[in-house]
Amino acid sequence: ALRCAGYNNVDLEAARTFNIPVVRVPAYSPHAVAEYTVAMMLSLNRKIPRASWRTRDGNFSLQGLIGFGMEVLAYDPYPDGVFARETGIAYVSLDELYRRSDIITLHCPLTNETKHLVNETSIARMKRGVMIVNTGRGQLIQTEALIEALKSKQVGAAGLDVYEEEGDYFY
Repeated sequence: ALRCAGYNNVDLEAARTFNIPVVRVPAYSPHAVAEYTVAMMLSLNRKIPRASWRTRDGNFSLQGLIGFGMEVLAYDPYPDGVFARETGIAYVSLDELYRRSDIITLHCPLTNETKHLVNETSIARMKRGVMIVNTGRGQLIQTEALIEALKSKQVGAAGLDVYEEEGDYFY
């Protein structure tokens, strides 16, 4: 039994061979995922861990702890025009999303098309200092490319609810 919606970490052929049933969480509340994503964005953008450390040290300065307003851009191979009009989002190409976004959040399944969606090439097309939040699947991001981008400051912050190699730690 898996505590997640994804099952790419299970050898389904072996399970069938040994007649082992595999069950998983069929879906998560989209509201809960959205709230968690926004919480990570705010924590990273408002530098809440840094603010907490400062407060403990008696430093109440707001310098470097800025907020943000936003225009929401979205990429989807199957855009929903009604949803876009109702929510005020703008669907754009993936290249435009990479080029214009200050914050990129990932909310897609792991498929052959989405594996390593964030990689060295796509990161190079992003704004310098972009924030990346992944609440989808770990392998949406190529870990080595993200680490190098964090070191070089091409990516300014990363909020990861999932990790490409998490199977080594959790399964």
